[in-house]
Amino acid sequence: MATKKSVPPTLPPDLTKTTDGGDAVVLERRAQRVQPPQMYQVVMLNDDFTPMEFVVIVLQEFFSKDREAATQIMLKIHLDGKGVCGVYTKDVAHTKVEQVLDAARQNGHPLQCVAEPIE
Repeated sequence: MATKKSVPPTLPPDLTKTTDGGDAVVLERRAQRVQPPQMYQVVMLNDDFTPMEFVVIVLQEFFSKDREAATQIMLKIHLDGKGVCGVYTKDVAHTKVEQVLDAARQNGHPLQCVAEPIE
């Protein structure tokens, strides 16, 4: 019967092995630096056909804005051609865009909304 030579276990990459001079082994954890996720801003674009009230309702429903904040964002969209509705992680931002586009389509409005990365 052949015997296998035992292999010492390997440590995860974030642990180091130190000895204190005796038989004890102390494992120390090294701090890992994790980058924060890329953030995206959801931007609504102006058009000449979507009613302002519909835009306010969308901002309240999908972006949890109160009536006053939604009205201010709607006016910015109307006057500047676009306005930021919120800043989210990539998946959440794209979900919000899809929700807005679906609501606009269901109500027959050409409202456009996009997610742009923040640099």
